[in-house]
Amino acid sequence: MKNYASLILAFFFVVITTAQDRKLEIESAIKTKHTVTIKGKVVPYSATAGTQPVWDKDGKVIASLFYTYYKRSDIKNDAIRPLIISFNGGPGSASVWMHIAYTGPQILKIDDEGYPVQPYGIKENPYSILDVADIVFINPVNTGYSRIINADKDKKVDRKQFFGINADIKYLAEWVNTFVTKNNRWRSPKYLIGESYGGTRVSGLALELQNKQWMYLNGVILVSPADYKVLRTGGPVSSALNLPYFTAAAWYQKALSADLQQKDLLEILPEVEKYTIEEVIPALTKGGFLNEAKKKEVAAKMSYYSGLSEKAILQNNLVVPTSFFWKELKRDKGFTIGRLDSRYLGIDKKDTGIRPDYSAELTSWLHSFTPAINYYIREHLNYKTDIKYNMFGNVRPWDNSKDNTRDNLRQAMAQNPYLNVLFQSGYYDGATTYFNAKYTMWQIDPSGKLKDRLNFHGYRSGHMMYLRYKDLEAANEHLREFIKKTTPKDTSAKY
Repeated sequence: MKNYASLILAFFFVVITTAQDRKLEIESAIKTKHTVTIKGKVVPYSATAGTQPVWDKDGKVIASLFYTYYKRSDIKNDAIRPLIISFNGGPGSASVWMHIAYTGPQILKIDDEGYPVQPYGIKENPYSILDVADIVFINPVNTGYSRIINADKDKKVDRKQFFGINADIKYLAEWVNTFVTKNNRWRSPKYLIGESYGGTRVSGLALELQNKQWMYLNGVILVSPADYKVLRTGGPVSSALNLPYFTAAAWYQKALSADLQQKDLLEILPEVEKYTIEEVIPALTKGGFLNEAKKKEVAAKMSYYSGLSEKAILQNNLVVPTSFFWKELKRDKGFTIGRLDSRYLGIDKKDTGIRPDYSAELTSWLHSFTPAINYYIREHLNYKTDIKYNMFGNVRPWDNSKDNTRDNLRQAMAQNPYLNVLFQSGYYDGATTYFNAKYTMWQIDPSGKLKDRLNFHGYRSGHMMYLRYKDLEAANEHLREFIKKTTPKDTSAKY
């Protein structure tokens, strides 16, 4: 009995003395070597998975960000090698979506339309832009493995330093400066790419990097960008801009009238955009003072272009919430449609109601992304930690005040003749719609003097348009063309 008790005590002693707190390594770097075949050519590259600190104004570590840095290894001259600095959105989203589904050298094993395939895994990305540019994927605080570091036991780090539009931009600009310096990339042409809320982030970062870090960019790429000057403001313009998206989603779901269904989507959208600008916006502007005949006329046309009944549109006083559209379009068939990608179908508990029970597309994506990123980082990049990889992290409350990011992007372009901007959007994205992105592009510079440096591409998919294999190829090629076009040699930056 004594021996048994001794063994139990010994076991607990070993557990106590070997167990450790689960915490992030403040600074780390694991480098591995790989190859990938892009457009038929073998490209050798190194991948560095690691963490880099965030310091406060007194030089104390207050957080550490996890990143993955891909660098082509057969290029000797970094001065002519572009660097892409990549963010996702949320706010609170990890830098996972574009990392292992769009621009990186490895992508999800999914079907050609983006649906999960088991067993989960990854495969080479034959369209990655790593052939023309190096890429660093950055996870803001509380996303991925990135965390706040409370080194001072008596005083917790103030979360407000990270979780707000302007706070986010400020500390990330400092972090980017450090990364560029440590990796000797100051001479490289530099680009920011941001998806969804990441579009807001990189729009603000463009000016912050120029004015506070003295770092000038060649390009900003906005993927399915969220413009909160429209999305959160609401009103006639915000509501009307949804109609072309309604048309696209209804066309995909075969919910339009026969004469529209027999046309190609890109034949229909220009006329819907025109009608939105010339008729829907003025009608919604008049609100309850719109005369009854005109109200019925607009409702009938909106019904024609959206697949919704005229009655449902009138019941909403012409202002149809997107959440209602996702619930209503296929209600009679027993399905809802996806928010971020309206190609996806969901099943609600009840057919009644004004919004879906869940986001069908996001749950589908999490099926494949979550196991793939956890497996990939540990087994391919050899970065091992017991910290949970946050697909979505706790960043609330988030301070949305003083959002001047759209105008900041214009100011950055005005100050920097090299700076160009590319918009990429999926037609079936119901969260940050393609027509909203076009509107944002039109509104960036009211003078029209910068419009030759603003470009837009649309794709036949949703928020993550690159999940559809044909759009993966097309969207990456558009990035490749944009990078090549905006890295001029021996050309002076002047007007």
